[in-house]
Amino acid sequence: MIKQLSVFLENKTGRINEVCKVLAANNISMQAFSMAESADFGILRLIVDKKHEAVEVLRQHNFAVMLTDVVGIACPHVAGSLSRVLECLASHDVFIEYMYAFASGEVANNIIRTNDNERCEQILRDNNYCVLSSNDL
Repeated sequence: MIKQLSVFLENKTGRINEVCKVLAANNISMQAFSMAESADFGILRLIVDKKHEAVEVLRQHNFAVMLTDVVGIACPHVAGSLSRVLECLASHDVFIEYMYAFASGEVANNIIRTNDNERCEQILRDNNYCVLSSNDL
């Protein structure tokens, strides 16, 4: 299981940069992130190298931060690869709340939040998919 930070931000110019500045000032590296927004606020989801330290320093700077569990999956960076993973999960009635991905060379890393992350990881392992840990990112 991978720990992800969810940072709640007002929809205001420069707020994402403020998070980045706080992390940089504390030598915390972002490994992946996604930004989602609504009319009133945004949710910046982050995978970082020093998750507990990041939560602490962001809270010290008055950011609302929450740690959540997500599942990481590595698959070949080729057409159809992710579709096969998602088909496997769907066939086991795993509901995906949200996901984001980033590719590097021949590998695509996917971060997903499901209705049952532990069961999701077990299904993926049972079907010989590559489940990631925080150390893999």
